[in-house]
Order: sequence, then C-alpha cells, then structure tokens
Amino acid sequence: MARIIDLGKEIPYIQAFELQKKLLKMRSADKIEDTLLLLEHKKVITIGNSGNTSNILVPTKYLEEKGFQVEHINRGGDVTYHGPGQLVGYFIFNIHNYGKGVKDFFFLLEEIFVHLLKESYSIEAHRDKEYPGVWVGEEKITALGCAIKRGISMHGFGYNVNTNLEDFNVITPCGIIGKGVTSLSKLKNENQNMDEAKKNLIKSIEEVFKITFKIERKEKLLGEVEKWYKENQNG
Repeated sequence: MARIIDLGKEIPYIQAFELQKKLLKMRSADKIEDTLLLLEHKKVITIGNSGNTSNILVPTKYLEEKGFQVEHINRGGDVTYHGPGQLVGYFIFNIHNYGKGVKDFFFLLEEIFVHLLKESYSIEAHRDKEYPGVWVGEEKITALGCAIKRGISMHGFGYNVNTNLEDFNVITPCGIIGKGVTSLSKLKNENQNMDEAKKNLIKSIEEVFKITFKIERKEKLLGEVEKWYKENQNG
C-alpha cells in the first residue's frame, strides 16, 4: 500500500522542496508509508548537483522579467524546467520495496512512462542509453531526477502534458545538445485534460510498481507533517 496526494498548483517550488525533505525524514523514521506527491509548478529552473549554470542561456534579469525562478537543489542531473501544464511527481519511497537498488528503481520510473504512453495514447516512447528520461524519437517528454538518502528517494519526474515548450528555450535541458523536448499535447495535436492525464498516470504507476494507491487530501498530509515536526524539532 502507498498513498498519493495531489498538491495542486498553488504550492511554491521551494515550499514543495522543503516538504519533500521533511517527508524524507519521516519516511526514514518509518513514520509514514511510501508517498507520492503530484503537482504543477509555476515557472522555475532547477539546477541539480551536477548542473552547469552555463546551460542557462539568458541573463538573470531576463528570467526575472519573464517570471522564472531559479533554484539549486539536491537531485542528480543538470538544469531542467518546471512550469504550468507539466505534471510533476515526487516519490518519497523506500526504493528497496521495488527492487535491489537505485538502478532498479530508476528503471521503474522510466517504465511508468513507456507503459503509459503506449497503453493510454498509442505513443511509442523509449529510453536512451546515454541520457536519462523518456523519449519520443529524439525529443524528451519526461525528465527524471532523484536524490536518494539511506534508501529513501525524493524528487522524481517532470512529465510534459500541456507544457509551453517555448519556455525550454531559456536553457539547454539537462545539458543535452542536439535533442529536443516534446509534450503530450504536441504529440496528440490538442490540449489534454489534466485530470484524465493524472488518472492515466496513476494507473500506470500502480501497474508498473505493482501497488495500489490510496488517495489522501493535501490538508491531512500537511497537518501530519506539522504535528510530527512539532514533536521532533531536534530531529
């Protein structure tokens, strides 16, 4: 059993990041079960542990004028973009429940989208041996990046559903030159219903991970985190 919480569109990126870190501590202490957060972010560029700021192609002032935030974070990988229309998922999971280690877990993350796109949309997606993520042709539809501490994961995926792909023009996505990005709406030639996209995604995760999610309300999760941290302020 695992649970899923839809955080919606209103939580700022840095607040969601801090929430993940708290949930990771709680999961490490076995105080919560495996938890998946789904949400959409406002426009933000994140730079991972191996990120190179030269992959941001425009001046900071331009980014500010266009409403982009820039955040340095603790996931693997380089520079990526999150924004409206992109479905983001953060896995606070004990990875040893789903295989022998990091490689097995990451394979499952990729498999979610290979399976999803084929079964729900008749789109043939694939892995790339050199570059992480999920691809349709030479264009990435899902970016993946995780941080794992003592077997507990955080971060996860950015799945382009109705994403404005022009927003990627301010970066070299993941530092990869010569490849592009795509979205479900571009591939299907029409805007997608996000609620339907979420349902299809959840079904795919359940089938690939062989789990059944229970759905919980955001307010319950936030209250649970606040209560635990009041009781464990030195933790």
